[in-house]
Amino acid sequence: MKPVPLILLTGFEPFGGDNINPSWEAVKHLDGELICRHRIKAIRLPCVFHESLAVLTEAIDRHEPVLVLCVGQAGGRSELTLERIGINIDDARIADNRGNQPIDTPVNASAPAAYFSTLPIKAMVKSLREAGIPASISNSAGTFVCNHVLFGLLHQLADISECRAGFLHIPFAPEQVISHPGNPSMALETVIHGLRLMLATAATTATDIHESAGVTH
Repeated sequence: MKPVPLILLTGFEPFGGDNINPSWEAVKHLDGELICRHRIKAIRLPCVFHESLAVLTEAIDRHEPVLVLCVGQAGGRSELTLERIGINIDDARIADNRGNQPIDTPVNASAPAAYFSTLPIKAMVKSLREAGIPASISNSAGTFVCNHVLFGLLHQLADISECRAGFLHIPFAPEQVISHPGNPSMALETVIHGLRLMLATAATTATDIHESAGVTH
């Protein structure tokens, strides 16, 4: 019998003094689900440079997914934002959960400057918008652990066409804005619904749609 193809879905542990990270709170709800005949495996990554990539690499080697979507928190954003590109730089504004704070350091000194997501990100954004969920494409994943993971992920899979991969940033959870006043938030139920829509679209879309998503700034 042909094995069920697997989607690897990741979220992060809390960081920066928060008690929760909405990326993991959302992702863990999908562990074990079957979407478009793909089984979901959810894992939590440490918010630590290099250690996060080691955990991710081990999971990819163990589970051999056909699709990987890593999810992280982006406080201040109001939409679900799919990242277009990961860049080869670590430039941390704050320390990670082990006290590391690399500045102007390559993620991988022998790798290219950047990689593009291999997911059908425009089709995924369209599916979200059609469902009434605010969504857009982001052209910067930052220079903290989220971008570190995105770049390292895409570098690992650069020569493995059988597995597509990318990164999603989500807003704060409503309970977080008590300690982050003035920032937008998104209900956990909305994020979970959005994840299901995005994964279904990614699993069934071989070629991304050709539709403008550019910005002027």
